[in-house]
Amino acid sequence: QLQLVESGGGLVQPGGSLRLSCAASGFILQYYSIGWFRQAPGKDREGVSCIRLSENTTDYGDSVKGRFTISMNDAKNKVYLQMNSVKPGDTAVYCCGATLTSCTAESGTFYAPCYDYWGQGTQVTVAS
Repeated sequence: QLQLVESGGGLVQPGGSLRLSCAASGFILQYYSIGWFRQAPGKDREGVSCIRLSENTTDYGDSVKGRFTISMNDAKNKVYLQMNSVKPGDTAVYCCGATLTSCTAESGTFYAPCYDYWGQGTQVTVAS
């Protein structure tokens, strides 16, 4: 069965850095578009970053541009989200999703219903 598992979350101080991982099993991640999303209590799900591997392109939400970087390690079948200069507003549950459809091209990079598979999420807390 296809599966995504996130890891790397935890407590980090404002201005610090954290790297999240999204590991795929049961399929080859290279053939999918992978998106990172987050949701904080009382807020809607927010698109953070997306990598379209077939096109070698990346997208970022406005709130994280210049601070977060998405990347992939082919050998380990993992996608990473490097989070730098974190802020308290970055506190949320972060999850990764995968899609093999053209849905995002038609409806937008961060249109959540386009994503077919999801991980369970990892908690990131930014606080002193």
